[in-house]
Amino acid sequence: MALTIEGPNESECKWSLIVAEDRQGFDLQASLAEWLASHRGETAQLWLREVDEKSHAVALASGFVPHRDLWQLRCDLPNRVSGLDTRPFSESDIDAFVTLNNRAFDWHPEQGGLTVEAVRKSMTEPWFNADGFRLLDNDDGRLMGFCWTKIHRGADPDLGEIYVIALDPDFHGRGLGKPMTLAGLEWLAAQGLADGMLYVESDNHVANATYAAIGFSRHHTDRAYRLAS
Repeated sequence: MALTIEGPNESECKWSLIVAEDRQGFDLQASLAEWLASHRGETAQLWLREVDEKSHAVALASGFVPHRDLWQLRCDLPNRVSGLDTRPFSESDIDAFVTLNNRAFDWHPEQGGLTVEAVRKSMTEPWFNADGFRLLDNDDGRLMGFCWTKIHRGADPDLGEIYVIALDPDFHGRGLGKPMTLAGLEWLAAQGLADGMLYVESDNHVANATYAAIGFSRHHTDRAYRLAS
């Protein structure tokens, strides 16, 4: 299905409209016009996966304005050795992980506000692999950071994703971001994958500089729009 509609939601945008990257033969303009005609005055966010000039023009003509670009970056595997002594995630780490995640992502519209329940739900997903969820502790046993990976088999090509990565703000400035990313890529390469991938906000300049130094480059852009007031 080229268009997925989620809602009504209790968030700032009542509706979420998600247009898939495979939209050949799909009349985006007509579909948006039909939806808008039956939802006048309601707030909505539109996501265009792998946005292109044509779909961007349709979104603007339909009354949407861009507000967020999410870049998909890719790199070749194997990459360099991380030099970090990481360990796999276990159920006993949930509380510490959630605390660190929410400290690190208090600014993020989706990753912030993570709950223990949401983590437990992710742990039941077929893709979840605790060994690919790499944790880094300090000498006192405190969780310093994590690199949570995800494997996409059946993609073209198979992809190893850095799904979520963060350091506790108390440990920023120690040069751990790059080796923490490499630790995740190391694990993915060990699973026989030749292509690494991650998503990053286009305006997260610190993270993008780190990823560029590792060898990531932009593959495509997913763009979010909101209805103009």
